[in-house]
Amino acid sequence: MLCRLNHCPDPGCPGHAQARSPELEVAIALPKWAIGWDVLCWIGHRRCSRHWAIPQIQGELRDGYGIQLSEDSIARYIHHYQVMLAARQQDPEVLGRHYQSAGEIILSIDGLQPEKGHETLYVVRELTRKRIWFAAPLLSATADEVRRLIAQARGWAEALGKPVALWLSDKQDAFVTGIAAEFPDVPHRYCANHFLRDVAKPVLGADSHAKVQMRRKVRGLRTIEQAVLAQQKAAPRGDRTPGAPEATVTATAANWPAAVVDPAGGVVLDYCAAVRGILNDDQGGPLHPPGLRMAEALNEVQESIRRNLGARKGGSQGSNSAACPGASKGAWTKSRSSKR
Repeated sequence: MLCRLNHCPDPGCPGHAQARSPELEVAIALPKWAIGWDVLCWIGHRRCSRHWAIPQIQGELRDGYGIQLSEDSIARYIHHYQVMLAARQQDPEVLGRHYQSAGEIILSIDGLQPEKGHETLYVVRELTRKRIWFAAPLLSATADEVRRLIAQARGWAEALGKPVALWLSDKQDAFVTGIAAEFPDVPHRYCANHFLRDVAKPVLGADSHAKVQMRRKVRGLRTIEQAVLAQQKAAPRGDRTPGAPEATVTATAANWPAAVVDPAGGVVLDYCAAVRGILNDDQGGPLHPPGLRMAEALNEVQESIRRNLGARKGGSQGSNSAACPGASKGAWTKSRSSKR
């Protein structure tokens, strides 16, 4: 973008000798920016709403719009966008319009620590409108620092003119004392997830022990997989001579996928993959512990294996030639049985 600098047309003006940028420049882009407002909003939306990575944003700008930006520049513009977004979220006029129809508000506070030893990010949220009010990183969560955040929340509530009906938090001492001091007449309830987690600690301990025992019993998956893969690799090769009548069928089957040559082996590999995923699954909460989820999933796999074995014993075992019509066209002679 090229901006033509101009001067004040009045020669008697004190600023006549100074060159100034046009007023419309800031409506298109801020000074020292390499992009316009539209590109900044595009980058911020992809980052904050769609959670795109910076290399993905860089590639889309380059391939789709012909805009060349370095990763450092994109990170800097994302920071500008986040600062503007935070200022917009904390604008008193915007908050006033957002809470105009609200009768009361419910506040919560919680701390998020990415890694031990790092700063803890304390976030104050309003739950009736599901809006984050503000957040502050604290290196040491002393009672005075936490109370300062709770006092800031009280100032916001008073500015909105809305009564605080309830506070929610975990049972951290700094939260309990700070909320009691700043909101003496407001009920304070503890987080249901933390409450259930504390109540379920004995159960979760037994559940963790049960997981260890189940993992000890379910072993040998890799050995089974290696045996099936070795069997599938050796299956097309037999003690057949090139001149034998069955050589035509053997040559055709050698080009089939492993699942067609030995469908049972493919099923075994699928079961092994399913069991491995079950053993590595640590998801679950106090109401559905991971050990209980593991036991239920392993029981489902066991029942599935029983059903498949029962169907195989009860039904007739058909020929594999139906799976590949090309094999039935050539001459076929029954060969001697081989033990696998």
